[in-house]
Amino acid sequence: MITLLLPLLLAATPDAGTDAPAEFIDAVLPLYKVVTCQKEGLPAGLDQKSVDAYCAIQKPRFETYRQHWGTTARDFLAKLRPATLPAELVYPFGGGDLMSALTAYPDATTITTLSLELAGDPRRLPTLTDAKVLKQSLLAVAEASASTLVSGDSLSKNLSKVQRGELPGQLSMHLMGLGLFDYEPVSVRFFRVETDGSLHYYTLAEVTALETEKASSLKADWKSPDFSPAFANVEVQFVPRGKPDAPRRIHRHIGADLSNDGAGKAPGVLAHLAAKGRVASMTKAASYLLWQPTFSMVRDWLVKNSVYMVSDSTGVPPRYWKKAGCSMETFGSFQKSFLGAQEGTQEEFRQLFEHAKKVPMRFGYPDGSPEKRSHLMVVRCEATPDAGK
Repeated sequence: MITLLLPLLLAATPDAGTDAPAEFIDAVLPLYKVVTCQKEGLPAGLDQKSVDAYCAIQKPRFETYRQHWGTTARDFLAKLRPATLPAELVYPFGGGDLMSALTAYPDATTITTLSLELAGDPRRLPTLTDAKVLKQSLLAVAEASASTLVSGDSLSKNLSKVQRGELPGQLSMHLMGLGLFDYEPVSVRFFRVETDGSLHYYTLAEVTALETEKASSLKADWKSPDFSPAFANVEVQFVPRGKPDAPRRIHRHIGADLSNDGAGKAPGVLAHLAAKGRVASMTKAASYLLWQPTFSMVRDWLVKNSVYMVSDSTGVPPRYWKKAGCSMETFGSFQKSFLGAQEGTQEEFRQLFEHAKKVPMRFGYPDGSPEKRSHLMVVRCEATPDAGK
């Protein structure tokens, strides 16, 4: 056990006992190169056949994503965005989907994704000296990312599986998102959200003290993660690949139960969002949770603070935007919900989409019609100086 833990503990750079946040870029860069199938700089000692088998699966998916999302969707969404937007993007129910955030908002300087899935421990890759274990670990990451890369949505059952295993599922998908758009990480730190919404970055001493604990699952029927609570929330600073001195952008992933009950148990998450003021936002493939009264707190926050939001029909129902004085523009077709949801709200969307314009790509869920039609809603809200305070 001591032999196994030693390289993990050494993967964070600050000296134990200091108050500086522990820096994990040295552990994450090899992981980034592997999961994004970089040609050069792969870690020594890994079984190349296992990596090649993973990349044989992933490279066609990466190319599909670049063609469909990186070109078609990105160009289409660019024409809809206002000339000026807040620098911050918030993506509730975003899972490991940094790739879609960068597609929809390529200029956002701070991106916050939130979901039930936790980031994961990035330090285990050097311990995967067994070729079979390495192959199984990489294939698990490939399976978890498949739906996001091919269809633009994520399956929770797959994302939850990679909260256990040798590679961090959520973080690996975030790194794929960076790689798809030619970005690379330059700093990786982990944090907790305090009750007042501030962020506390873990020191190496704190990470070490939490090694024997296991994080708790945020969904009752999911197995608990097999890593410590120190690795629930991650901040990745990134720059264009090969430009280490370029201005840094930030992606933070917060593991959070966004239901009213979850917000009551962990009020710091909504307090953290509230401190941002007006933001750009998005969501998709969100299981129609924002239709439900049990998610009214995060829904109210979105309506109050979003200057501009893109979503599929799992976003905020039209009546809330109308009440807030926001305008809505629709694309594609909506006949009924992809999953079972309230009929009254479905009728709202049917009426909203009666005169929708064409959409060239799928965005999140299709509708529930036999044709599985794509659809997209764009919301614009006037930004006022005191809004969101």
